[in-house]
Amino acid sequence: MERRVRVRFAPSPTGPLHIGGVRTALYNYIFARQNGGDMILRIEDTDSRRFVPGAEEYINDALHWLGISFDEGVREGGKYGPYKQSERREIYKEHVDMLLKAGKAYIAFDTPEELEEARQRIPNFQYDSHTRGTMRNSLTMSAEEVERRIANGEQYVVRFKIDPDRDVKVNDLIRGEVTINSNILDDKVLYKSADELPTYHLANIVDDHLMEVSHVIRGEEWLPSAPLHVLLYEAFGWTDTMPQFVHLPLLLKPVGNGKLSKRDGDKLGFPVFLLEWKDPATGEISSGYREKGYLPEAVVNFLALLGWNPGDDSEMMSMEDLIQKFSFAHCSKSGAKFDYKKGIWFNHEYLGQKDNRELAELFLPVLKEHGIENPDMDYVAKAVGMVKGRADLIPDLWTQADFFFVAPTTYAEKDVKKRWSAETPAIMEELIGVLEGIDDMTSANAEKIVLDWIAGKGYHLGNVMNAFRLAVVGACRGPHMFDITELMPKNEVIARIRRAVATIK
Repeated sequence: MERRVRVRFAPSPTGPLHIGGVRTALYNYIFARQNGGDMILRIEDTDSRRFVPGAEEYINDALHWLGISFDEGVREGGKYGPYKQSERREIYKEHVDMLLKAGKAYIAFDTPEELEEARQRIPNFQYDSHTRGTMRNSLTMSAEEVERRIANGEQYVVRFKIDPDRDVKVNDLIRGEVTINSNILDDKVLYKSADELPTYHLANIVDDHLMEVSHVIRGEEWLPSAPLHVLLYEAFGWTDTMPQFVHLPLLLKPVGNGKLSKRDGDKLGFPVFLLEWKDPATGEISSGYREKGYLPEAVVNFLALLGWNPGDDSEMMSMEDLIQKFSFAHCSKSGAKFDYKKGIWFNHEYLGQKDNRELAELFLPVLKEHGIENPDMDYVAKAVGMVKGRADLIPDLWTQADFFFVAPTTYAEKDVKKRWSAETPAIMEELIGVLEGIDDMTSANAEKIVLDWIAGKGYHLGNVMNAFRLAVVGACRGPHMFDITELMPKNEVIARIRRAVATIK
């Protein structure tokens, strides 16, 4: 019987979700939907020292904004819960005891000072089969002494007992078979008595098994831990339900070498978080894609192509397209350069295709920032529809369309010098009379009447039209002039011309 596809995204609530983690969540989601499977959100909060207030809510909200939904999780519930690791203590303790009873793990009492002394004394020290016999643990102590120490409240950890000189094979859907010798692995800590919580390694394996996860899709940085996880599955006797591993390529700096970091975004001016984040400890605010004016569908398209290609020349792909085309066979083994300029290009393309009314709703917060309250939404939709092809991000719409909402009070100096002469005021007064006589201000009709007047008077077409634009817009920019005057109330157009005549010297 074919196993049902069940994947999980398992972030730690230690801060905002980095864009690399977002891509991992996206690939999990696409793969689950492609196969009619389940997507789980599991919160890995076993490291209580690194917990950051608000981070869990941020993760949920950020992924929801991107369009990633979950079938099971802390908010959604499900029959495999709880979905927060801090609420699964008893489950982990039970499995720790299983390993201890089977002789697959042991208790260690070494203090941080003793471990540091061993590192100083033994070159390249690691806690393993070669050194464990010299340390303070249940392998070198009697059972009675171990029980006494625990009864006295002495803190301890439980370490996984790794057999030496074993070739451990990890089958990866992107990298093929990866073989690592167990000699390079240390006896990882699985459980700490200090907080009665497991470490990532144990909790991860236990949860994946109990939640029937079929594929573990995660970043390349977790590849070194995969052999340990294979050995843990073997130690529990769960090899028949071991998930298929998939380790995604790293996201690399746009410039230089190394892994993408927040510092790169700060330096080059692009976000590395989906939503704006305010650090509760320092008050520092980090920008987000949403607040910068990106569309979620553009971010999805951009991220999907960082480390994967569809096998053809396709670039613009909806979530539905990605679900249809995605394959791990077309994922890169090497890291993917984070081309943030390509992300801007994608957003420009999606803005141009966006329904004007939807775009107007997204533009409302920007209008509010500039003091425009409760605007006519039909007017806003038509205005943004005229300029959206010139914008990369939503705030750019204001740069392109501000004159639709606020009359100019100053005029571009270079355009005044070039387009406004001593004769211009008189010609503009004549133009006012022409416009006042037009009942039908639709673009084509107004254009014909005004151009016929210009031709009949023998005026220079470019000089008149550029002065007209300068008066109404404040600069020689913007969409077709008669499209502007069709949308803008005629009395407003005329008032702006009069103001320009009175203001420009």
